[in-house]
Amino acid sequence: MPSLPLILVRPPSPRLAEGELTHLDRVPVDPGLARQQWEGYVAAFADRGWDVVELEAAPEHPDGVFVEDALIVVDRLAVLTSPGAPSRRGELTSTAAGLDRLVDAGVALDVAAISGAGRLDGGDVLEVADVLYVGRSTRTNDQGIAQLAALVKPYGRRVVAVPVSKVLHLKSAVTALPDGTVVGHPPLVDDPGTFGSFLAVPEEHGTAVVDLGDGAVLMSADAPQTAKLYASRGLEVVTVPITEFERLEGCVTCLSVRVRG
Repeated sequence: MPSLPLILVRPPSPRLAEGELTHLDRVPVDPGLARQQWEGYVAAFADRGWDVVELEAAPEHPDGVFVEDALIVVDRLAVLTSPGAPSRRGELTSTAAGLDRLVDAGVALDVAAISGAGRLDGGDVLEVADVLYVGRSTRTNDQGIAQLAALVKPYGRRVVAVPVSKVLHLKSAVTALPDGTVVGHPPLVDDPGTFGSFLAVPEEHGTAVVDLGDGAVLMSADAPQTAKLYASRGLEVVTVPITEFERLEGCVTCLSVRVRG
């Protein structure tokens, strides 16, 4: 089995075009192109030395490729979420099975779950140093936020709830660079002043970055001006096309769960 660091991913469903939409109008999605783009996304991690673990395919779940919404990993704590969209809760069974495989293989993770009336999507959780910014959105409620806060407190993390009304998830609006600077496109951010250090970016699809390690970040190929901005800050910028997922309110963060050693 893989060693850390690793990512958990799930291949896109042939029914991807039927995925949930909240803030965007539905437009055609090409499942074949989506599969090619997903493979390119995964290869970007593998090329940087990350191990890749595929969850069981879930063709019956159009949104199953967005694995981050079903599982959050903070330090050595893995939290199975309770997605806000009822159509997505069936994804948890295969996500839990994949997590069990990792634990059985010796990956040191403590496993917990959001329960009861709590609702929490992983796309609403942004970790910056010891703070978890959690979006209060159409998919994440106060009960889910409170449960997460209690779960992560023993790991030295605190939760700060922030409003999300202009996009689907918090990480559709903001993510963070390796140095902790929060980045976002201002028209999409409810309150930029919430964050200790905020950098405005010029393009909607430039808001999402994934820290690849060693000074490199992964981002959408659909934000060239933002890529230049990040490069000017000394970052190595790796871009991938993810147009078919962006049509469904997805971004580079939600297509994987990152686990670090």
